[in-house]
Amino acid sequence: MTAAAFLVTASVIWLGQRASTISSELNAAAGLIPQLNTEITSNKPLDAKTTADKIRSHTGAAREAAGDPLWTLASAIPVLGPNFSAVTEVARTADDVSTLGVTPLVSVFVSLNWDSLLPSGSGTNLEPIQKAAPTVVSAAYAVRSSAERLAAIDPSGLLPQVADPLERALTQIHAATGALDAAADASKIAPELLGVDGHRNYLLMIQNNAETRASGGIPGALAVLSFDRGSLTLGSQSSAGDIGVMSPIVALDPDQQQIYSGRVGKFMQDVNLTPDFPTAASTAQAMWERKTGQRVDGVISIDPVALGYILDATGPVTIRHPEFVALASAGLPTELTGKNVVQTLLSDVYAKIKRPADQDIYFAGVAKEIFAALSDGKGNSKGLIAGLSRGADEGRVLIWSGLPAEQSVIAKYALSGSIAGPSVAPAQFGAYFNDGTGAKMDYYVKRTVQLVKECAKDGYQQTTVRVTSINTAPADAATSLPAYVTGGGAFGVPAGTVQTNIVAYGPVQANMETANLDGQRTDFASHRHANRPVGVVAVRLAPGESKTVEFTFGKIVQHTEPNLAVTPTVQAVKDVILPTEIPACGQ
Repeated sequence: MTAAAFLVTASVIWLGQRASTISSELNAAAGLIPQLNTEITSNKPLDAKTTADKIRSHTGAAREAAGDPLWTLASAIPVLGPNFSAVTEVARTADDVSTLGVTPLVSVFVSLNWDSLLPSGSGTNLEPIQKAAPTVVSAAYAVRSSAERLAAIDPSGLLPQVADPLERALTQIHAATGALDAAADASKIAPELLGVDGHRNYLLMIQNNAETRASGGIPGALAVLSFDRGSLTLGSQSSAGDIGVMSPIVALDPDQQQIYSGRVGKFMQDVNLTPDFPTAASTAQAMWERKTGQRVDGVISIDPVALGYILDATGPVTIRHPEFVALASAGLPTELTGKNVVQTLLSDVYAKIKRPADQDIYFAGVAKEIFAALSDGKGNSKGLIAGLSRGADEGRVLIWSGLPAEQSVIAKYALSGSIAGPSVAPAQFGAYFNDGTGAKMDYYVKRTVQLVKECAKDGYQQTTVRVTSINTAPADAATSLPAYVTGGGAFGVPAGTVQTNIVAYGPVQANMETANLDGQRTDFASHRHANRPVGVVAVRLAPGESKTVEFTFGKIVQHTEPNLAVTPTVQAVKDVILPTEIPACGQ
């Protein structure tokens, strides 16, 4: 063997060893990620720190192997060189994420006492969150920069053995980037939202899913939720009916007034006929302040299903006030849990308590007891955070801040309930429900919503939003259910029958083309909101009846995978949204 041949052979063997080291070290690091996640969610900070140190050791070894002089030299080889460069970048990125992202974040996790950070009646020390914010922001920036470097690599000329791991790394790091950006934003504004610099008042709306509105349900129960340096108190309580009629109405943008009428700005019960929660919240703020003269800094919305998630964390609450106990003696439970609160508030209360004013009193009593439990520090932080996060993911917990700087951050996330702006994906679809019965019959309506991707037409994508609804009320609902639940025909809808205005939104710049009702073309109202096409069809269902409405959107210019948002109802969201149906085109 000539010296040159020997040198080439030795180099190939050496590079192969380096490649094996890089691969084994990165795989070892990746294998520890689930363990780290478990230790964090199980609140084992010391174990998490040990695991993070191991991950950093593995990624450091991979980066060192990829920095070998011969490996660097191989990166300049024509054709094969980009593969070596790509592997180097993956190793470098993994080490940066470990060193600049995971390690400092785990250090923050170790230093925080999460139970002490939750709002309570005695106050919360928010200083640790403020101190942690720069670390979290720096970690998010480091991971985002690493993701941008990986994304800049052209995979077209890479070998499959390199391109496939690169794609997996990109997917994982993009997911981490989104989570870290959210954590960074939360660490910056959460202390202010919780009143670190002084008193904050929020209008609390409890949306009643038994009478649907686009963002959930009619905002029947109202209260003022106050935070002062982390202390939580529930102040004055009221109802939407107490607010009365706004004259003149609260000003609306013309698009929404055309779609949803001036009722949005006239009645507190109708502020959320629009699915755009910033509009609903700012309108509710204006109504509250006009009626009561009390300034509120923002609006928080929650529904009974999310209250159930809170009760899962706090444990049962007992209704103790004599007035509430007297109402409960009608047959309602005096102890509420995560399992019985939804049926109690959305069904039983109407069967057991006849007077609407007394129903409002019971609702207020339940809200008071639940937030008193939070104020007293009942439950555990892990369960409460998980419950509130689940509620936010399902659109059952919504927040709006009247301070533009804070709202600009909140608007990035689904928690804002916005139908326009950074929180809305380019290919976003929506199916929203507004009650047209004037009653509480939506407790009995079950729905499914599905996206159906159609074959491209004239070079543009088409997608259908398919909504199937069934009225599960008993056949004798007209007589067996209270008139307050059925509406008693007061608004032109026969007792026991449910009427719903189904509102479908397509993505920006698309067109609303056709609507079908049970397979037949039907008339629909066509509008635009924030440059998104909107279609509205009214559906009436007798007990046991089922109908399907299909809204077809065309001229869709987005090529990203579509997302679907729906009105949160009594049903679990996972049961409402069905998997996207994809046809076999061109076969």
